[in-house]
Amino acid sequence: MRVTPRGGTAVWLVLLALVQTAAFIVVWRFALYTDVGQWIDTAALTGNRIGRDHIEDPVDRILNAMSVVSLLAATVTIGFIALIRGRVALAVAATLLIAGANVTTQLLKYGLVRPDYGIDPERAYVGNSLPSGHTTVAASVAVALVLVLPPKGRAFAAVVGAAYAALAGVATLSAGWHRPSDAVAAFLVVGVWAALAGLLLLITQREQAKVSSADAHRGVALLLGIGGLLAIAGCALALSWLAGQRATAAAELPRHPLFVGYAGSAAGIAGTMGVVMALALSAVHRIVPRHKG
Repeated sequence: MRVTPRGGTAVWLVLLALVQTAAFIVVWRFALYTDVGQWIDTAALTGNRIGRDHIEDPVDRILNAMSVVSLLAATVTIGFIALIRGRVALAVAATLLIAGANVTTQLLKYGLVRPDYGIDPERAYVGNSLPSGHTTVAASVAVALVLVLPPKGRAFAAVVGAAYAALAGVATLSAGWHRPSDAVAAFLVVGVWAALAGLLLLITQREQAKVSSADAHRGVALLLGIGGLLAIAGCALALSWLAGQRATAAAELPRHPLFVGYAGSAAGIAGTMGVVMALALSAVHRIVPRHKG
């Protein structure tokens, strides 16, 4: 056991918030304000028609389960878990994470503008859909749950929560509700708010608080992080190849390029969530120490 190095942890959380904010800006500018970004998004979304009949029912069930009522119920449950552990500040921080991420997503979705470059005429009337609200709900609840659970339950919750949020993000693509960049942007919004919630917990943390390195779950965090980075690398390779087909309109692409765009984007969505969850898991033992002091 040792005293928690709050200064170093605070710097790390600020860095995480800044890096994920910068990543969000890059995704936003590329996906909305470049021809190639809009074309890749459109090709990936068009590719969701491959095998759609076989997955339509489970996809609809996953997405329809995410409502305002379910979000409120999950938030209350997560707050209750923190309170029965005697962590009032933790309950506040977890609630702030969920509320802040979802409100931010809605403000961005209706505040950002998607220029019409004539690349996706079928959906031009929809306008901007970045970030994805459903994906934000799933990811914010998953990260908040990892935050409030005791150390023994965090690793399992991180893996299951990351898988659930990634599945939700891919489901929005499969259902045709969102472009892949929408889901990626949603995960980054949640990552920023997770870092901000961590900073709030550090401010309220007692000087005598102690942390055990056994609570770090480094193996699981590395598994999620490395797996996520590999998936993102696979996505980058797939979409780089796909971009070479830009001479053809997205709606007229043959099956193979459409599948590459869809599968590559799905890998990017899952990989981003894996990295976001890995970063959260790697820091949670420092911002929510086993012994409050």
